[in-house]
Amino acid sequence: MIDKSNIPKILIESLPYIKKFSGKRIVIKYGGHAMVDEKLKKAFASDIVLLKYIGINPIVVHGGGPQINKVLDSMGITSKFIRGMRYTDGETMDVVEMVLGGKVNKEIVANINAEGGKAVGLTGKDGSLIIAKKMKIYQDHGVDKLPEIIDPGMVGEVSQINPDIIYTLADHDFIPVIAPVGVGKDGETYNINADLVAANIASAIGAERLILLTDVDGVLDSDNKRISSLAFKSAQDMISEQVIHGGMIPKVECALEAIKKGVKKSHIINGKIEHAVLLELFTDSGIGTLFFNE
Repeated sequence: MIDKSNIPKILIESLPYIKKFSGKRIVIKYGGHAMVDEKLKKAFASDIVLLKYIGINPIVVHGGGPQINKVLDSMGITSKFIRGMRYTDGETMDVVEMVLGGKVNKEIVANINAEGGKAVGLTGKDGSLIIAKKMKIYQDHGVDKLPEIIDPGMVGEVSQINPDIIYTLADHDFIPVIAPVGVGKDGETYNINADLVAANIASAIGAERLILLTDVDGVLDSDNKRISSLAFKSAQDMISEQVIHGGMIPKVECALEAIKKGVKKSHIINGKIEHAVLLELFTDSGIGTLFFNE
């Protein structure tokens, strides 16, 4: 429960940030627990609508791993992962496309529209938004041996972003909601990591910010305390020193890559916190980790 006596302070604190971000584009990768908890789903949708109403242009890119797992399990298909990426054969790709581009995408669109927004669901196939190529994974076996090439199936990486459809929707006050499914040069369908898609879209449209929702409180230091802001070089050093480790490494690398390609700043935040997006963008202390160029 918010202390009502703090509301004027919160509103005054948010004013300079609202001015700063007005008219700018912000890409938000929506995933983790925030996508399955009903209360958090509603809070996220209302955050997105509020951003649009105050003149900010949000673009949502979403994941859907748990939802895909549920459908695959019901079909008796065992999920297999290679370095954190889902092995995607033809049958699995059909399920991924159906779940991401259908059920999950349309639910997010419906939630945003129920809060008063005008959301439109897309996949990377629409308007050739995401051009992809097959990802190659190399397994190193030591200095004296050639690396092994591991086939992840229809797992892709982004070759090109064609953002015209995003601009067209934003110009007409729509909120794009994008499923991370790309198309190859010969019409192949590829399953792509949503963080990578979000980072590439943010770079392609010159976004002011990239926000990655996850289930932890951003980057933690060696004492497990949240780091509220982190310079580009410092973040790289923390990866080298294994302070940043495990599943946080690819998320931080996405955040840094976006900055390297022109995004002003990136954030990793805990989507399990209600109204996490607003609290990160519009308060001085934020709730996650902000990445910036020195």
